[in-house]
Amino acid sequence: MLKTMNRRKFIHGYSRLIVAFSFFPIQTIYQQSIGVNNSQIEVLVDGHRLNDTLSHLKKFGRNVYGGIDRIAFSEADREARWYVINLMKKAGLVMSIDQAANIIGRRNGTEKDLSPLILGSHIDSVPGGGNYDGQIGSLCAIEVAQILADNNISTRHAIEVVIFTNEEGGKTGSRCMANGIEPFELDLITASGLTIGEGILANGGDPYKLEEVKRKEGSVAGYLELHIEQGSILDHKKIQIGVVEGIVGIRRWNVTVVGKTNHAGTTPMADRKDSLVAAAVFIQEVNKITRKMVGKQVATIGKIESKPGVPNVIPGKTLLTLEIRDLEMGKINKLFKEIVNKSKEISKDYGPKFSFDQFYISHAAPTDKQFRNVIEQTATGLGLSVLRMPSGAGHDAQSIALFAPVGMIFVPSVDGISHSPKEFTRPKDIEAGANVLLHSLLKLDAILR
Repeated sequence: MLKTMNRRKFIHGYSRLIVAFSFFPIQTIYQQSIGVNNSQIEVLVDGHRLNDTLSHLKKFGRNVYGGIDRIAFSEADREARWYVINLMKKAGLVMSIDQAANIIGRRNGTEKDLSPLILGSHIDSVPGGGNYDGQIGSLCAIEVAQILADNNISTRHAIEVVIFTNEEGGKTGSRCMANGIEPFELDLITASGLTIGEGILANGGDPYKLEEVKRKEGSVAGYLELHIEQGSILDHKKIQIGVVEGIVGIRRWNVTVVGKTNHAGTTPMADRKDSLVAAAVFIQEVNKITRKMVGKQVATIGKIESKPGVPNVIPGKTLLTLEIRDLEMGKINKLFKEIVNKSKEISKDYGPKFSFDQFYISHAAPTDKQFRNVIEQTATGLGLSVLRMPSGAGHDAQSIALFAPVGMIFVPSVDGISHSPKEFTRPKDIEAGANVLLHSLLKLDAILR
């Protein structure tokens, strides 16, 4: 049932909101919208309904550890997609699935010449994932649309709720909206067993028509995404809302170390070109170089495989992955250059040769200044504590930022746990984040052209 406040509680609870928006009177803001009046600021999301839908969504792909294995393009993913589609229909959204298999629910605005405002996130998970990453943003966006419908609140801009395809496997859906994906990516096999192309087809899209998904700069008025913080800062500082300043850029490489395969018993130590030994030295140096450089950059060797991989043979080839993240792409490039130079020194000392093949790039994306200010002022006005912070994880907002202004809202994840069955965000924090999302949307709808 819709939560409303009586006049006394309304005046008390929103006095700080009015102060925060004093530079632009709140009555003026909301009365600008055709069919909308000042009474809509009494409206809050239905926290009970919202958390019920989240509990129901957990059923799709649930594993024995209490988390989910709702991998993109899996049967569990498709079942969950039908569930959210039905929720979106109940909220009065006009439904469609684009060629990248993104689920889109649209609610028309009163001014047809204005570009839409988008809310959304994703519902797919990593293997052995948790119940909050992506799912909070998706269901809170649907709850916002439901509240607007329940209260007959009209917005100037059309509102689109988007559930993006395969976020965990490379932000496929949002990247298709932005600058597209590389043709070779369609042939990559996902954890579901399907290639990305096959998965898009199975989920209602068409991998041969992805050009139709792209949106031009100016075609979207803005994008808001609510997400759990995938770290412990908010939880440890007991802060309710994080205002994201930017999303880190990411570059990933396959690193191949080629030495010489030989007999482990008959080859003297001085004559060896052991690719695994060289790789081990390389891993240590990546850690040292990254720690030494000033800043918040991070570098990770996430995978290693030596060949032929038997006890009595010196590994002639070792395969690694290297990932570097930072808010500045220039910092990533500088760090990578130092790492490559160090690999050349290792080759001189140990013999094996290094080669680097980039297979993924996601550009750093600062959030929009106006959107940051609106989110912060809205949260403060609702009596919530706020902290501005970067995001060390990638999000769909990162792709959308290539063609539209974006804003991101973080809510705490207990102990900073993410991508784990132990991932947990308190219901009250989810409800608080959803209210910030709702009223940030309404303010942006009023002031954006």
